[in-house]
Amino acid sequence: MKKKILALLLTAAMSIGFAGCSSAEQTEANTTDASAQPEATTTEDEASEATTQETTELPDITVNVGVLSGPTGVGAAKLMNDSKNGETVLNYNFTVETENSNIVAAVSNGELDIAAIATNVASNLYNKTDGGVQIIALNTLGVLYILENGNEINSISDLEGKTIIAPGQGANPEYVIKHLLQENGVNATVEFMTAEEVIAKMNNGEATVCMLPVPAATSLQMKNENIRTALDLTAEWDALNSGSQLTMGAVVVRTEFAQQYPEVVKQFLEEYTASIEYVKTNVDEASQLVADFGITANAQIAAKAIPQCNLVAITGAEAIKSAIAGYYDVLYAADPASVGGAIPGEDFYFAG
Repeated sequence: MKKKILALLLTAAMSIGFAGCSSAEQTEANTTDASAQPEATTTEDEASEATTQETTELPDITVNVGVLSGPTGVGAAKLMNDSKNGETVLNYNFTVETENSNIVAAVSNGELDIAAIATNVASNLYNKTDGGVQIIALNTLGVLYILENGNEINSISDLEGKTIIAPGQGANPEYVIKHLLQENGVNATVEFMTAEEVIAKMNNGEATVCMLPVPAATSLQMKNENIRTALDLTAEWDALNSGSQLTMGAVVVRTEFAQQYPEVVKQFLEEYTASIEYVKTNVDEASQLVADFGITANAQIAAKAIPQCNLVAITGAEAIKSAIAGYYDVLYAADPASVGGAIPGEDFYFAG
């Protein structure tokens, strides 16, 4: 905030300096007696500009932000580091959680102002709180993969009769795999457990087929070189030609917070978007930050996973709705409970 105030003072000083130069030039060029000139007054435009400078000053508050470990949290790593080093415009307090439910609880009770969560969880939270949250960005597209210890699965039809172990019950992974199986007429059993349990069972041979998001999938393959990527579920989703896009990660804000501090939300989006772009284009440097903040287990996993995370920074109400509406329609048709019983209304999309 100090940087912003300093910038305004410098701007004012420069304006005065320029005004002085302009006045001197006018005096030299004009042969009319100075006493005949009208007294200088503040124009309407200048008054408006001064008012704008005053009203756009950001409030001195701390923004509480929650992110999930894994792909939805990866893009925030640079912003988290900048905040730690005092290099952000806003003051932040970041929390990293491993479960959507912890983030949801913290948003619901007001402990968090902004949070990165699964897209279907965002819709559920909106419905659960009667519009208490708004979506302000999409941050990840499809990040799910079918992994196999073997070489039998080369198409989704090859999952027929298989048991797939997977994390993500009640969130995007559950609805994505069930939708894909149903649409392709495949009968398979899906057993849900934590990502850690999936990795352990695949690694010790108790299971041979699993579904994991990156970077958990990356971690497993680094532990066991016999485990291969059999299917990219984003590609399988696209193959359905449903007109929808697989959008798995979103950022939400408490509606009350957004209404009280819309300029803060806009500033956050500016800094967050820059963070995502940095992570995407500076993988080696970003991977260490991702590991430092506990978003992945280590930098090696992060470095291999970041290119597969499908990081995006889609902002603006129309752009977000255009990208995600079809996905919500598909989830609702498969199971209304997957999006909280209803498709979110127009007020779900933050307009600024």
